[in-house]
Amino acid sequence: MTPRTGPRELDRRSTVPLWSQLRDDLMLRLEGGEFPDRFPGEMELVEVYRVSRHTVREALRRMRQDGLIESSRGRSSVAHPGVISQQLGAMYSLYQELEARGIEQRSELIVADRRTDAEAAERLGLSARTKLVYLERLRLGDDEPIAWDRAWLEPKLAAPLLKLDFTHTGLYDEWQRSAGVRLNGGHERISAVVPTKDQRTLLKMKRDEAAMLVERTGRLGDRPVEFRITLVRGSRFSFSAEWESGRSYQVDVAGAS
Repeated sequence: MTPRTGPRELDRRSTVPLWSQLRDDLMLRLEGGEFPDRFPGEMELVEVYRVSRHTVREALRRMRQDGLIESSRGRSSVAHPGVISQQLGAMYSLYQELEARGIEQRSELIVADRRTDAEAAERLGLSARTKLVYLERLRLGDDEPIAWDRAWLEPKLAAPLLKLDFTHTGLYDEWQRSAGVRLNGGHERISAVVPTKDQRTLLKMKRDEAAMLVERTGRLGDRPVEFRITLVRGSRFSFSAEWESGRSYQVDVAGAS
């Protein structure tokens, strides 16, 4: 995929706020490599996109929150093009997320077998003696490690996955293609963790680099069929959430009863 370059005209008839459209377009341009040396200033964006300064400031504020740019008083913004922003509350595929942003996705399959795991089996509502389908992969974007992914899957539904090559494809795409399984919901918990020395080595992380642990239980109907643990480099990924008046946004606080 060749990343699109240049500004996109914003749709003033859309129900999506202009600041949100502007932020999304700047993210695509940033990830397409448009701003290697200098990120445009407020007034430049006002002129290029023909929007108010308030709209530009709100878009840039959201990008700072997501770790996509860094700003300080009296100095131009600095871009962080390697950061992938992922919307919370949506079933997503890291493969599709990377490909959509023009980043070449590749996976190194470390393990593909059947094995028992008491915790994973409990999450899937199965006996601890059940041999689950287990896939362990190192996920890379443009040949740089991004995440270490381990998935325990319902054995009857996931058996075809053991024979597949995941180098340039996603788990969800292949699961639907090979067995007709398409997840429709689940639960996800994201925690900040201190990676071990071996994990830092695997992901080529700096000594002081943070990491996020994503634990996901995916459902097919009302039935849990996937338990996944993904360790994500904090310098390469961010999570974002939208909320509105009248719609609740639930946050589970670690340690709270």
